[in-house]
Amino acid sequence: MVKTIRRLPPLNGLRVFEVVARHLNFRLAGEELGVTQGAVAQQIRGLETELGLKLFERHPRTLALTDAGRSYVANIRRAFELISDATETLKPEPRHLTISVTPSFASKWLIPRLPDFTAAHPDIDLRILASDRISDFQTDAVDLAVRLGRPPFGPGLNAELLFDQIVIAVGSPLLVEKLGSPRDRDYFSRYPLLHDGHDFWPQFLDLAFPEGLPPAPKNIRFNQTSLAIEAAIAGQGLALTSRFFVDDDIAAGRLIRVLPTELRAGSDFYVVSPRKPRHPASVAAVRNWLISTAG
Repeated sequence: MVKTIRRLPPLNGLRVFEVVARHLNFRLAGEELGVTQGAVAQQIRGLETELGLKLFERHPRTLALTDAGRSYVANIRRAFELISDATETLKPEPRHLTISVTPSFASKWLIPRLPDFTAAHPDIDLRILASDRISDFQTDAVDLAVRLGRPPFGPGLNAELLFDQIVIAVGSPLLVEKLGSPRDRDYFSRYPLLHDGHDFWPQFLDLAFPEGLPPAPKNIRFNQTSLAIEAAIAGQGLALTSRFFVDDDIAAGRLIRVLPTELRAGSDFYVVSPRKPRHPASVAAVRNWLISTAG
């Protein structure tokens, strides 16, 4: 049996009372509520009459809560908070999804394509966690990850191929014009080599120049592939990178492939997610978008 709610004071009067209790001034309360000072005073008088007690002491320049008023406003505020919380629970929760990627994947591939994702999925709040550390799906509250490696990645995880890792050598067309074609063994030795954390240059050069090369004039080392790519765009040397990282830069003329050699490094890029995700619809939407965009 539903319990009958006892008769309540006018809710509009209670709302006015809470605002006046914060400002202790009828005029300021009226400005917040968008009504006149006189209307506020009238609401307070009506509420006091309804309750049969005084809520405020009137002083020449200000108001002061009575003991009853102080006790009452604390309970009224809690009641309004309960109403607000109950109203919020009626609204559908926003669809949040956290994706873990490497900083280079984020800056060179994902971020330039985010406007397309937002247009396709305006209801998903995508949170990007860019780190070289392998995130944990449980402790880090990660829903989806793009990882470089070979499956299986762990029990209870699904992995779908996103990109084959095909490593190529790139450089600025202006630098190539200045130093000569790197395809010529003698010219190649003029170029500084830009290294990243993967350190693929020794393997790559064994493939490209099996007869051997003299040492590079300079080796510059970065901890992120994206930094080596930016240095190559700036004409500071030649970089090795996964091909899909620089497709846009090659298309725009910022970089060119300097050698026909391709290195298959043995690890590829996969979309990884728990077999039982916390937000299955959002995970499926983002996973499908990643794969279709990569394809």
